[in-house]
Amino acid sequence: MDPTNDKAEAAEIAGGAFRAAYVAIIGRPNVGKSTLMNHLLQQKLSIVSPRPQTTWHRILGIRNLPQAQLLFLDTPGMHESDTVFNQSLVRAALRAIADADVILWLIDASQSEDPDDQLILEQLRERKTQTAPVILGLNKVDLVEKPLLLPLIARWQEAYSFAEIVPVSAANGDNVDRLESVLLQHAPVGHPFYPPDDLSDRPERFFIAEIIREQAFALLHQELPYAVAVQVEAVKAREGKDLTDVEATIYVEKGGQKGIVIGAGGQMLKRIGERARPEIEALLETRVFLRLWVKVQEGWRKDVAALRRFGYMEP
Repeated sequence: MDPTNDKAEAAEIAGGAFRAAYVAIIGRPNVGKSTLMNHLLQQKLSIVSPRPQTTWHRILGIRNLPQAQLLFLDTPGMHESDTVFNQSLVRAALRAIADADVILWLIDASQSEDPDDQLILEQLRERKTQTAPVILGLNKVDLVEKPLLLPLIARWQEAYSFAEIVPVSAANGDNVDRLESVLLQHAPVGHPFYPPDDLSDRPERFFIAEIIREQAFALLHQELPYAVAVQVEAVKAREGKDLTDVEATIYVEKGGQKGIVIGAGGQMLKRIGERARPEIEALLETRVFLRLWVKVQEGWRKDVAALRRFGYMEP
């Protein structure tokens, strides 16, 4: 995606009037929502993983253009679940839909329809009176045989009255510039919500915790990554030095999980730290001395108080 062309096109679409919109990126787990938002922002803000249901928060990413400001809301994957934790994630996605000026529903065009897609359709139909236009993004079209693409678009056109349907590939950026143009066309005229230098409404500590959690997802196996929560305890710059001390705790649900996260001789915890440190240094723009601890919070995913403390549920 060429940033120069994008900005010129954005100004042309806006027609001299500034546009600003909250864009909720919704979809079932593992369809590429975070990858797409990172590409639209032209920088990494949301963590990504091949595992489904990696995004646990509603994350705001701000795209500033000469005549527009798009505020992307990356949301947890919407899916049927009866667990307290997963239901809290779905509620975060529903709140994003309610707050949005434009809704971008991303589906995986390379896979067959899923029951969770029907869940999302039902939610959109219930909110039909909501004025926000719904754009359908057909992601991973690079994996779809061309003769199958038009029939796929036709099926979705019959399913819902989308404002527009845009095929994209979030992984390699194909047609993402076109998608941005469509979003701008549907963005209302208005003043910017944030200063032009802002990238998100989240503090540094939030992104540090997400970076550490991303590496835990990458290195741990089976269901263990889903039992991991990260809380940053301290971020303190050393006076007179290009060095910042960062202290964080990785929480797990069971005693046996603690030993796995630490690893033999502390090797797993060391690997998580070694992989997280360079990204934290890039975020803070300084060298980082990272200390990690592992603690047990029994059954935290079923504990409402713990979910609120970790920021996964509103007070």
